Amino acid sequence: MNVLMTIFQAVQILAAIGMIGLILMQHGKGADAGAAFGGGAGSASLFGATGGANFLSRTTAVLAGVFLVSTLALAYFGHSVPSSSRSGSVLETTAPAAPAAGSTAPDAAAAKPAETPAAPATGAAQIPGK
Repeated sequence: MNVLMTIFQAVQILAAIGMIGLILMQHGKGADAGAAFGGGAGSASLFGATGGANFLSRTTAVLAGVFLVSTLALAYFGHSVPSSSRSGSVLETTAPAAPAAGSTAPDAAAAKPAETPAAPATGAAQIPGK
């Protein structure tokens, strides 16, 4: 399952990078106004006068579809992982309880003195009430 997740992550990253590059290469709607005043050389481009717009926009749409499918696959496979193998949230874990000051445990000598304040509560217990 980890190999499949790694493959989908690699596909998603490559699709995202490809989409970013293709979107940056495309001309905006205001580019036509600049070409009307002699600023553009559309017919001398690699794809011709209008061929680049169709090729770039279709390739961007295909990469967007690949990105969407890989995102859905990652969400599906990420959700189907058994909860025992997940590490869980940091907020769900609790701090280990400190031994009582008068305990007879072998590590009682290493325990903190009784006058040391206890560690503050974690999570929702720290939020003040109304």
